[in-house]
Amino acid sequence: MQKTESLIILIEKLENFIQYKDKRNLKVSDSDVAWQIDHSLKVINLVIEATINSNPKKYKWKFNSWRLLLFTLNYIPRGKAKAPKIVRPPDLISQNDLTEQVSLAYDNIETLKHLDNNSHFTHFIFGQLNKRRTIKFLNMHTYHHLKIIDDILK
Repeated sequence: MQKTESLIILIEKLENFIQYKDKRNLKVSDSDVAWQIDHSLKVINLVIEATINSNPKKYKWKFNSWRLLLFTLNYIPRGKAKAPKIVRPPDLISQNDLTEQVSLAYDNIETLKHLDNNSHFTHFIFGQLNKRRTIKFLNMHTYHHLKIIDDILK
């Protein structure tokens, strides 16, 4: 399965959780399901937009030990990093806003499929990620938040 196809499946799961947007479990997270969905979609859309706008000729691979470890484990630990301000959800998250972000994410993924392999974005911990690693990061990050949603709803 292409990595973009697995990302589409994860977005479908986010979309299916919109109906539970107001659910909260303080034993799991201070945030509700809507926060987890909104944050995940903001990351997907902003990362893909940055990748679309990148100059593939400026991509340069550089060793990063955190990337090597966490990408190998296919895992993002909970509570170790704070979301950058640009991908933090607003205080009030509407169902309509979530639905619009889902639609944008599907469109962005379609565009991502056709980008140069050296299209990239720079992550604040993992460094510069080419298209393949960007897709892997988006899969890992979205799955990380889906697990949190699952735990909130248990």
